[in-house]
Amino acid sequence: MQYNFDEIISRNNSAKYDELSVNYGRDDIIPMWIADMEFRTAQPIIDAMKNKLDEGIFGYVSRPDSYFESVRKWYLKKHNWNIESKYMSHSHGVVPGMVMMIKEFTDPGDKIIIQSPVYNEFFEIIEDSGRKLVISPLKLVNGRYEMDYEDFEEKIKTGVKMFLLCNPHNPVGRVWTKEELTQIGKICLKYNVQVISDEIHCELVYGNNKYIPFASISQKFFQNSITCFAPSKTFNLAGLQSSIIVFGNKGQKDRYDHLLQINDIKRNNSFSLVATEAAYRYGEEWLNQLLAYLKGNIDFVYNYCKENIPKIKPNIPEATYLIWIDCKGLGMTAEELKDFMTNKARLALGLWYGEESKDHVRMNIACPRSVVGEALMRLKSAVDNL
Repeated sequence: MQYNFDEIISRNNSAKYDELSVNYGRDDIIPMWIADMEFRTAQPIIDAMKNKLDEGIFGYVSRPDSYFESVRKWYLKKHNWNIESKYMSHSHGVVPGMVMMIKEFTDPGDKIIIQSPVYNEFFEIIEDSGRKLVISPLKLVNGRYEMDYEDFEEKIKTGVKMFLLCNPHNPVGRVWTKEELTQIGKICLKYNVQVISDEIHCELVYGNNKYIPFASISQKFFQNSITCFAPSKTFNLAGLQSSIIVFGNKGQKDRYDHLLQINDIKRNNSFSLVATEAAYRYGEEWLNQLLAYLKGNIDFVYNYCKENIPKIKPNIPEATYLIWIDCKGLGMTAEELKDFMTNKARLALGLWYGEESKDHVRMNIACPRSVVGEALMRLKSAVDNL
């Protein structure tokens, strides 16, 4: 079927809208900050949830073998990675799962390394868990972010215990190549550093770029890593709270599953159970149409800024629906930039992803093109009035 991504949908009880006043001090701005989409999800997912609704019983659910099997078949077909079901576990979300693993597999005061600018939750979950944050900044080479292997290894040598990898990368939009992942993975093996890989944006990849699951590169990488992904970003299902955790170490999986058991969070809810399986079995047609639409939005933003707001320089992401915008041309401090985007351009954008991000903002373009167009006109007007 043909999907209409231009449709404007009014949303109820949406964090994207309802939390504007708390986070930005006003609610009359276009919300392009939190990473969810303004699109209705795939019809087979809606149908599966309607069927569950019509059943009329929403008691405790059991997870059938077909659930993880649908994930296995999807990953084998799309990414040539055959994940046996016995290595998969459930989580209510990638971030909650990562928090549990940080607390279970490291000790208070242990060092955990990240590559910034990076998803802001990485900073918070490390420090709030009582661990020590270590940062190895990405380096910008000819307009493209790359890993700094020398700096990464020097930081690793100080006694780092865990590495939080973002693959594909949020917010800079890189799809790490097999060569890049291999080099960083070898360093982690050399110093016995566990890799936790956030791969939640893995299906949102454009053109000839190819997502490589870190754990699929070698058996040693698989055994030294834990991979986190979900249908949430891909199919706009974040509110259903369903994620997949893949362990390469059976002992760690058993410890994690025990935590789920004792906290009584081992089950899906009624709707995430059927929605997740439907997404992986029947969502590909919707996803292909989505990617074409998102790529159109990305090109629209890039070309509009190039022609009308040359001081604003958006990147062209290789993956995600998040555009990383270089605002150095405005000559503002981080606080001035936040005030400008919020109160002059009247846009709610992602504003802080580490010290390296103080002159950048993140724009979520997973919304109808008319909304993107309105946002760009507001931005142009604000810049013109400086």
